Amino acid sequence: MFIHIGHDTVIVDKEIIGIFDMENTTVMKKTIDYLNNAEKQKKVRNVAPFELPKSFIVCEEPKGTVIYISPVSVGTILKRIESAKKSDFKF
Repeated sequence: MFIHIGHDTVIVDKEIIGIFDMENTTVMKKTIDYLNNAEKQKKVRNVAPFELPKSFIVCEEPKGTVIYISPVSVGTILKRIESAKKSDFKF
């Protein structure tokens, strides 16, 4: 299933490794180092560069790990995943 994470960006739910709250997790040095290293390796995609980031989503895509910085909160993303799972609409 596809999950909308901000603006024109959708991700596949099966590729999600983790969804993290930006405010609570970036207080730890290890998380900051992880995000900085991923950015240097060009693995970070900011889906809303002009909005305050609320979460980051780590995905394992066919080309490798990608981190999406999203203006959508963790709670909202989780609700979208649950809603998609309950949906009767199938492709």
